[in-house]
Amino acid sequence: MSLAETHILDAHDTLAPIFDPDAFRLTDQQAELTALARRFGQNSLAPRADQWDRDAIFPMANFRDMHANGLLAVCIPTEEGGYGADYKTYMLTAAEIGRHCGTTSLTWNMHVCSTLWPGVLADDLKMDPQARREHETRRSVHYARIVNDGAIYAQPFSEGGAAAAGFQPFGTTARRVEGGWIVNGKKIFASLSGAANYYGVLCTEEKENLSRRDTLYLAIPADAQGVEVFGDWDPLGMRGTVSRNLVFKDVFVPEDAALMPKGVYFEAATTWPHMFLTLSPTYMGIAQAAYDFTVKYLRGEMPGTPPVKRRMYPTKQHAVASMHITLEQTKALWFQVISEAGPNPTKEQMLRAYAAQYTVMENANEICQLAIRTCGGQSMLKTLPLERMYRDSRCGSLMLPWTAELCVDRLGREALYERGESDD
Repeated sequence: MSLAETHILDAHDTLAPIFDPDAFRLTDQQAELTALARRFGQNSLAPRADQWDRDAIFPMANFRDMHANGLLAVCIPTEEGGYGADYKTYMLTAAEIGRHCGTTSLTWNMHVCSTLWPGVLADDLKMDPQARREHETRRSVHYARIVNDGAIYAQPFSEGGAAAAGFQPFGTTARRVEGGWIVNGKKIFASLSGAANYYGVLCTEEKENLSRRDTLYLAIPADAQGVEVFGDWDPLGMRGTVSRNLVFKDVFVPEDAALMPKGVYFEAATTWPHMFLTLSPTYMGIAQAAYDFTVKYLRGEMPGTPPVKRRMYPTKQHAVASMHITLEQTKALWFQVISEAGPNPTKEQMLRAYAAQYTVMENANEICQLAIRTCGGQSMLKTLPLERMYRDSRCGSLMLPWTAELCVDRLGREALYERGESDD
């Protein structure tokens, strides 16, 4: 798909880019896709973002529109009907989506990873020629569902233990049978549960001793026998992600359901660890949005509020200056990290990646807090978007596999120890 073929009802674009194409030396594709996301965000996402949050319902209308403008296929190769975005291009585009609706950006990420991981990331990994051919044939089936039918893929990850953080094998297991696999297990905080057409389930091949090396990545149809969605969803923020629990009880999936060959996910997780940074663009976008709101509000230009200027007070000016400094620091570190992402990162690159994840997740909420304090009482009202940004931003530090706590733990340990070192 070419950008010229996309359907945009209204090309209205009044916001400056988060990352200016000239200043950050973006490619033509990066500039065009981020502009598409920014226009789409202003025209379609922002006007209805409060609906998903208020009612805690999945933003299905947004996903239908994303299918129409090609964004569901953003990381699918051009020869298979997508935009062919690489990792960095996707991250920049996702930040612009997060700027307008955190829920849509976060759920879209779960979907996009089902094409990004088997796509450009898998292309960087070693496979024997036969496995490569089988993988490319299988992923084309998944790609076609998305491009042609607008199929939505989820990515249930967490299980309530240490598996999602990468310390243990996934407790959800797959037993080999004739023609495929029988899957059993449970996933919690499963974004898009009840809304996705396919669940990209990370599970472990059932053996006497479970091993992370035997991780499977299987696309299970939502309507497959034995798939159950249960539980309530009424959280602090990111309410429209609808991340309820999933249970898989003797669910059969055929061989060609594999999104990656057995063991390739483990290889990706160890060789291409920047794959776990893809939650961060949502919060980079929220940080920018909170700053944008504050500037407009203090200038008396925020729709839905009286045209009263508050910019002349030194306390307001100092607060905006602090927000701007924090935002620019965050953008600079994050942009550097997504620019150097790739297979086999150095120790220094990994430390920067942990630092960037922590910085984005914590600073997004810090900026939102300062925005509310600076804008005052009106900003707490649900008729304005800032209080939603604050609630959404608070959730970022909790996101596995790289929570804020885990990032700090890994930063300290890996800065002080070389691989294989101990004090014994």
